[in-house]
Amino acid sequence: MEPSQTNAWKQEARTHTLMLEERRRRGGEERRREERRGGGEERKGGERRGEEREQGRRGEEERRGEGEERRGGEERRREERRGEEREEERRGKEEKRRKEERGEREESINS
Repeated sequence: MEPSQTNAWKQEARTHTLMLEERRRRGGEERRREERRGGGEERKGGERRGEEREQGRRGEEERRGEGEERRGGEERRREERRGEEREEERRGKEEKRRKEERGEREESINS
């Protein structure tokens, strides 16, 4: 088999695998959504069913958004920590340099 054919075959396999994983994930979400809807439909009457679904969707979107915000917050905290560490390093280097300068001055004064 030529290299281009092999690469095409690998890419196709990769795409197919990703598609299957996505379908599996969506299937799980759909099943959970249906279970939630099913429970609500048995308890309540016609008009409320649609409202409940809409509220469920909104809640789900909000939860997803919160998750993204949480991830963003963690990322922000990591960046802040890195910045603080860099700042501490810089301060340490400056302090060391100052001490060396003071040491040189004291030596010149003493001699």
